[in-house]
Amino acid sequence: MNTFGQLFRVTTFGESHGPAIGCVIDGCPPGVSVAPEDFVDDLARRATGRSRHASQRHEADLVEILSGVYEGRTTGTPIALLVRNTDAKSKDYDNIAQTFRPGHADYTYWQKYGHRDPRGGGRSSARETTMRVAAAVIAKRWLLEKFGVRVRGYLAQIGDVVPRGFAWGDVEGNPFFWPDAAQAAELEGYMDALRKSGDSVGARINVVADGVPPGWGEPIYGKLDGELAAALMSINAVKGVEVGDGFASVAQHGSQHRDEITQDGFLSNHAGGILGGISTGQQVIVSAAFKPTSSLRLPARSLDLEGQPVEVVTHGRHDPCVGVRATPICEAMVALVLMDQALRHRAQCGDVGDVAPRIKPGKSKR
Repeated sequence: MNTFGQLFRVTTFGESHGPAIGCVIDGCPPGVSVAPEDFVDDLARRATGRSRHASQRHEADLVEILSGVYEGRTTGTPIALLVRNTDAKSKDYDNIAQTFRPGHADYTYWQKYGHRDPRGGGRSSARETTMRVAAAVIAKRWLLEKFGVRVRGYLAQIGDVVPRGFAWGDVEGNPFFWPDAAQAAELEGYMDALRKSGDSVGARINVVADGVPPGWGEPIYGKLDGELAAALMSINAVKGVEVGDGFASVAQHGSQHRDEITQDGFLSNHAGGILGGISTGQQVIVSAAFKPTSSLRLPARSLDLEGQPVEVVTHGRHDPCVGVRATPICEAMVALVLMDQALRHRAQCGDVGDVAPRIKPGKSKR
């Protein structure tokens, strides 16, 4: 399955070391302003090579709009976007073409298809997420213009390091999307030591959507939180998702976790802005946990295609922590889900209108 969404549908294609990657967006409303330069900022935020703490693959990531846009506006027909790969170095993967790298999709792809593309992970590479971010540029714009919804993310933990302070203004001012500028130098040293050791570490990304109106989502199989969880779990290396307080809810009492309601609004947001699968009008808050990078220059035991023991050492350009550049990807998946849910809500319940009383979101958590 390479298609995501129901009314706002995104189909991605291409491999890490193929000639190009791309996507087709179907179901986008007409009239949304789109130009090639609109994709530059978010693709640059996701890109490798932006600092020494990420893979040093340098891709131009220039978006070609092949269809669905005329005179700078979407026409309502399928939008095709293409990004050509310009810095693939397939020879880096020659030595692992006949082996299964531990922690990678090599073995599972081999078992499913009986054949695989070993160059940079092929279809399982994070390179594919470029097109998710590109598609979400349109979704973010539509959400902001139609509803005032703003989707933002930040790196909330890397290894055992967590922010000591928080300011949205700090997030874009460092290569980590870290919300505490005072810790930037500390993170630089942490990552330098990690890279020197040849090892890797995991990370946590938090995404917050402000301005989401109440009513988005469906009660059973189309739950907003369920689709957000599935969307984030579809990102490479994600092994866990939380909505609101998530697993911290296990240790909470019901008297603490329930978000009480007053005439002044909700008193808390432990539920992450979603109740019964439907948005409450509060901030939608989700988190994704990324596993440590498995491509390491430290030797590891594995098997080759003949089932014989081998020692695997991965060379090439890899991230010591994939979470460092995952913030724009997580933002993208949240924005794509929200736009799809907004269109579905409008299709079924657009005639319902505003329903009283409208409870205020209350104090924002972030």
